[in-house]
Amino acid sequence: MTTVPMTLDGIDANEAIQKVKAYLLSLQDNICQTLELADGKGQFREDTWEREEGGGGRSRVIKNGGVIEQGGVNFSHVFGASLPASATASRPELAGRSFQAMGVSLVIHPHNPYIPTSHANVRFFIAEKEGEAPIWWFGGGFDLTPFYPFKEDVVHWHEVAKKLCSPYGDGVYGKYKAWCDDYFYLKHRSETRGVGGLFFDDLNEWGFDKSFAFMQAVGNGYVDAYVPIVERRKDAQYSERERDFQLYRRGRYVEFNLVFDRGTLFGLQTGGRTESILMSMPPLARWEYCYTPAPGSAEDKLSEWLKPTDW
Repeated sequence: MTTVPMTLDGIDANEAIQKVKAYLLSLQDNICQTLELADGKGQFREDTWEREEGGGGRSRVIKNGGVIEQGGVNFSHVFGASLPASATASRPELAGRSFQAMGVSLVIHPHNPYIPTSHANVRFFIAEKEGEAPIWWFGGGFDLTPFYPFKEDVVHWHEVAKKLCSPYGDGVYGKYKAWCDDYFYLKHRSETRGVGGLFFDDLNEWGFDKSFAFMQAVGNGYVDAYVPIVERRKDAQYSERERDFQLYRRGRYVEFNLVFDRGTLFGLQTGGRTESILMSMPPLARWEYCYTPAPGSAEDKLSEWLKPTDW
């Protein structure tokens, strides 16, 4: 009996997977090198890990740098014979298929409250079953979480996002910006996590080559969007008041990641490395019962930014 090779739009599936993996590894290298230069002091520590059920990853964490208090840039590639029940409950067509999931995910928590926290990830998923066409898609995006926002920073962030989307169609930026606003919404707080950016998932309707190219544009666009903001704000003076507010607002970040984030849930349920999955958490955060900022203060004005806005 002859086995028919699995293909994605005529491309051998194994070849496609290796192309994506090679890009993701190089993306992790490039982002880490760029962030080390922007930080000026800190260096990423690398830990490699293996998953018992299949696959593993390369986790890189930077701590106590000149600019970055803590951050991680992680690569993972996990695979197995079946997906957890949580993954197939909403996608029953994935049941009974082997899978591979790979991606780069990062979160940067700076010391300075005037530098926003940033997050980005790009990922690829494929599920295969003998005799049937593979089910595959790309996903990812980036979003910004300022504590003391500056309009020029937010506009720059969204201009980079819009520019990288423009070759793919007039409506792409608007669609994925809106998806980001919706995804990073804390329902129990009635506010967005930050000022948004891009979020996309289940992308395959453009075919493999174009979808892969878009994923690369998003991955490469992150440093173009974030590093100029870091450079602009890293020398800003701040007091204990601003630092306390930063730690309070970091609590919202923790709430989102533990309550709503699908990537965190998928990583934990598929047996990924817990330290790598939870590296997105800030090193310090605080909660305060019924906190209310002083009316008219800079802290009070943050709420005006935490809603979907046409920047």
